[in-house]
Amino acid sequence: MKEIIKTRKYAIVDLEATSTGPDARIIQVGIVLVQNGQVLETYETDVNPHEELTPHIKELTGITDEQLRQAPVFSEVARDIYELLKDAVFVAHNVRFDGNLLAEHLFLEGFELRTPRVDTVELSQIFFPSLERYSLGHLADYLGIELLEAHTANADALATAKLFIAIQNKILSLPRVTVQKLLAYADHLLFETAQVIEELLIYTDDYLPEGYRRVLDIVVKAPTYYAKTRHLAPDFAQNIALLGLEERQQQLAFASVVESSLGDSRVTFIQAQTGIGKTYGYLLPLLAKNQDRQIIVAAPTKLLQDQILQTEGKSLADVFHLNCHSLKGYENYIKLDAFWTSLSLDEDNRLLNRIKMQILVWLTETETGDLDEIKQKFGMSAYFDSLRHDGHLLAASLFREIDFWKIGQDKAKVSRLMITNHAYLLNRLVDDPSFVAGKVLVIDEAQKLPMQLEHLSRRKANLSHLEEEIEQRLKSSPDLLTRRLLESTAYHLVQLASQSGDITKIVKALRQDLGELDASFFPQLREVLDLRLNQFWTSQEKWGEAVVPYLHGASLSLGNFYQLLPEGTQVMAISATLTISQRVDLAQLLGFPKQAVTYHYLPQELSRNQTVFIPEDLPDISSLTAESYAKVIYQQILRLSQLNQPLIVLFTANQTLLEVAAHLEMSKLPYLAQHQHGTASQVKRRFERGEANILLGSGSFWEGADFVQQDQLILLVTRLPFENPNNPYIQKLNQYLRAEGLKPFDDYHLPLTMLKLKQALGRTQRRKDQQSAVVLMDRRVLTKAYGQSIQSFLEAICPLEVLPSSDLPERIGAYLASELEERSLS
Repeated sequence: MKEIIKTRKYAIVDLEATSTGPDARIIQVGIVLVQNGQVLETYETDVNPHEELTPHIKELTGITDEQLRQAPVFSEVARDIYELLKDAVFVAHNVRFDGNLLAEHLFLEGFELRTPRVDTVELSQIFFPSLERYSLGHLADYLGIELLEAHTANADALATAKLFIAIQNKILSLPRVTVQKLLAYADHLLFETAQVIEELLIYTDDYLPEGYRRVLDIVVKAPTYYAKTRHLAPDFAQNIALLGLEERQQQLAFASVVESSLGDSRVTFIQAQTGIGKTYGYLLPLLAKNQDRQIIVAAPTKLLQDQILQTEGKSLADVFHLNCHSLKGYENYIKLDAFWTSLSLDEDNRLLNRIKMQILVWLTETETGDLDEIKQKFGMSAYFDSLRHDGHLLAASLFREIDFWKIGQDKAKVSRLMITNHAYLLNRLVDDPSFVAGKVLVIDEAQKLPMQLEHLSRRKANLSHLEEEIEQRLKSSPDLLTRRLLESTAYHLVQLASQSGDITKIVKALRQDLGELDASFFPQLREVLDLRLNQFWTSQEKWGEAVVPYLHGASLSLGNFYQLLPEGTQVMAISATLTISQRVDLAQLLGFPKQAVTYHYLPQELSRNQTVFIPEDLPDISSLTAESYAKVIYQQILRLSQLNQPLIVLFTANQTLLEVAAHLEMSKLPYLAQHQHGTASQVKRRFERGEANILLGSGSFWEGADFVQQDQLILLVTRLPFENPNNPYIQKLNQYLRAEGLKPFDDYHLPLTMLKLKQALGRTQRRKDQQSAVVLMDRRVLTKAYGQSIQSFLEAICPLEVLPSSDLPERIGAYLASELEERSLS
């Protein structure tokens, strides 16, 4: 802490108990007294609960029944505990539990604890706004706090005390205007947590520190910009050394290929496997040899885009003073005008007011204004949607000079390195091809681009969800015009859901309504009604007992990437896969003519950490009813669950997923299912926390969810991810492909299915030391004419085994065990 700061005395408390229920009994107490930013005193004691501990509590805490039999009962230590706490503020990580439990125990011994309470979970959420988790262990790791014996009262209390001091220091580092603004909403915090902020206000800086900018009561961090970039060395190895990295042979070979391709006017496709340091492998040669050309890197996802910015981008900026910018769609950024308006609204929602505080702190830290940096949105997605930028900025806006989207657009024009994602690149090319003209475009993980092209050409919206959103907005929309537009939109959505009326006229009317509504309303519907889409239809999907209506929008003219590129763009595509089948390679799938492309293949190593197992005796999927198919999958899950390994099950149809979930529910086997237990990200987080060993997923789990934490996994692919041939879009697309002289199945659908399958396999291969067993339940790989193409494609990635389904558990168990044994020996 700076200067000499006088604060209240705080008692940081942690309890271990027999359970978290209403009958919990204390078994351990840890107390740390803190004042003026210093630890004054510590206290710890075991407590005999006079009951046996459950196996779970023993495993969690390491406390034994024998240890507690020798401890005092609570009545013997109650006075000592009360004397420590009576004139201090009670602080805990989840104060509701610890405070209530200890107060109850003390009351039964004749001591009434009425001290103020402070919650460090809530304070952490406000003052460390970009974290994904706020458990004590995660916070300790983030702040570098030692926590050697987690879930013991003394260790947890000491770690919480250090966390509390870190929070106090964070408050003191903020400009006074920000802390004052926080206090306007602090009364909504739990118990007396606001007191921590209030007493430190007078010690904060009254002037605006260097590197910050203020408009009204909003303070933002000024963006970093380097006036002059340092030249990179012509030698790759020298640049790697300047970055403090070790040269790798495969990386050097890759960089040589990149450098040799710089003078080639054709599009360069390079096949290189993951894990060789490709990002520096292409960035350093391009930056060294293209001093005057902007380099645009398109990563497959926003997550990987952020990762490149925060790792390679940051290192290049620090060492070479390189201006690097990450560019996303305007809806990713906060609109400060909208946030300022929301601050003026007097709202009783405690959670919403805490989020406003969180954003005020985040604005002093972020250089991008990207709302994705706030990982936990606490179920307030509608509020965050209201803050998203709409791509418009009035000349009269008070926040024009500090608007993140505007600053980003300006910085993108002058940055040597610009990082974006496949989706943004494609959307931008459709609207403005000059975006990449005369520049160097690197498509990282180009094997994922065909799937993104497919997403670009097709959108869908859940009509039931949209009707619910309209109901919510009608309740909170005071002006008459907005209400009339919402009512009109609702009427047209009902027409679509009931499949009544001319869909072309309904779409035209909806587009007109949306054009007059606030741009933040109904982003999903706006995507489907995009003017570039010209094919519309409705469908219904069965979700358990419910039937959910969808609106679909599509275009047949967005599938050729080559046609989107302007002349004068140097394109380099980096991919783990170039050859997909004997008839089709990646460049062809993206629309590139053969004469426009040059290929480079770096040696590929077969993955030994992953094996695909194909049961040879499963029934033919096409001969099964939906119910029978679900039962076959369920039986396979039962067999594999005996191995007690994390099991991810991928589905191509949500209805099948829910039917399998129903079987698991009846069998009492713990599982987590997308759509049933939360969104994809929520289910993934719960799975990684170990809440269940089985995850049922569809959609984004095929290509967007990476599983990094688990050392070993089993991936069950229930069906090859072919498109539904009865889908109206697919039928029209097939007509279009035939008119272009192509065979729809051989030249498009089969290659795309193989790429999707490879993407699924990659979800469980995110670390070099990670091992996974993949079970492919679709025996069409063995029986159909195209099956050999799929087998050859898979065998180029990892070993493949065909065996009876009854042998799967034993064979996979042996495979995983042998890998563990090999690691232990090495």
